Amino acid sequence: MVSLQPPVCDFGAPAVDFDLPGVDGKNWNLKQCMGENGLLVMFICNHCPYVKSIRDRIVRDANSLKAQGVNCVAIMSNDVNEYEEDSFENMKKVSDQFAFPFPYLLDQTQQVARAYGAVCTPDFFGYNSDFELQYRGRLDESRKQAADADVRRDLYLAMSEVAKSGKGPAEQIPSMGCSIKWLSD
Repeated sequence: MVSLQPPVCDFGAPAVDFDLPGVDGKNWNLKQCMGENGLLVMFICNHCPYVKSIRDRIVRDANSLKAQGVNCVAIMSNDVNEYEEDSFENMKKVSDQFAFPFPYLLDQTQQVARAYGAVCTPDFFGYNSDFELQYRGRLDESRKQAADADVRRDLYLAMSEVAKSGKGPAEQIPSMGCSIKWLSD
């Protein structure tokens, strides 16, 4: 398992459109996912210990951000042939188990992950209402184990700022996680 850190935020980079199937039986695109004040695009999966350690925090923050007009969407881009735990059926189970308050989408071709430049799970992309990138950082100090409950909520605070001002914080700490499991060529 390779641990990676994504690059720093490329402020103003446009969000990439997508049309992906969700565990709810519907297809979702970028415009449908956007909230009044922004959108958080999360690349996650089911098997990664970094993601497993923060699923409850992702749900907590997604619910809090929704109240501020920021929607969330999660995209799973791993090779499901090599990682059965990340299968569409297992995505449904995880979404139900944790009561995901956002669409959980399958990027089977990995074209969306590549278009976004996603490198790991979790990898967070926070956009303002003009579809401009304003955050590419971590959720909090958590790694393979969840950090203490009272740590600074980096992602939540950044996206709250985006909701109010349309701008993300200048200082951002990259996320860390497992590499995306790319399809064999």
